[in-house]
Amino acid sequence: MGFYDDQVVPRLTDVALGRPMEEIRARVTAGLAGEVLEIGFGSGRNLPHLPAAVTRLLVVEPAAVGRALAAPRIAAVSFPVEFIGDDGQALPVADASVDHVLSTWTLCTIPDAEQALREIYRVLRPGGTMHFTEHGRSPSPRAARWQNRLNPAWGRFAGGCHLNRQIDELVEQSGLTLKSVQTYPMGGTALLGFAYEGIASKPG
Repeated sequence: MGFYDDQVVPRLTDVALGRPMEEIRARVTAGLAGEVLEIGFGSGRNLPHLPAAVTRLLVVEPAAVGRALAAPRIAAVSFPVEFIGDDGQALPVADASVDHVLSTWTLCTIPDAEQALREIYRVLRPGGTMHFTEHGRSPSPRAARWQNRLNPAWGRFAGGCHLNRQIDELVEQSGLTLKSVQTYPMGGTALLGFAYEGIASKPG
């Protein structure tokens, strides 16, 4: 990871996905309990929203700056937070060992999102759920074409972020079952931020 991705992008993300996204974070984290694995932990902005029923949080985060920015938020929670790795494509967790997985605006940046979702499926206990909010391909053909055009330049600016991934299809292809999914344009435009928000479960 280069200087820009490690030092600059986490700070930009902390601001861009800060206060305006708090309501979304509260919705996505509702219902989490027990042992939770979060991929793309970032600066820990989900921590204040995690329910009291969470007993342990395992964290995957590649950026050192993100982990440093998270320190005050980690200190404020009552459950242990354990950094376990930096690659969502290879989770250092045993099969069927976590109750839930949390992903907020993360699958867009992982190089191989399909592999990351296979790993999520592997580590979830039967009946466990993945709570997610992501952005991806717009249902508007015109907007989707622009997403395809802008994607290479956007990825270089935004830490490898992809504008045009079909999140709901990727989740289902992993073997998870979508229990609910809402889609809507983020910030009033479907071009840079078409949102996918929902819960998927591993068959019991």
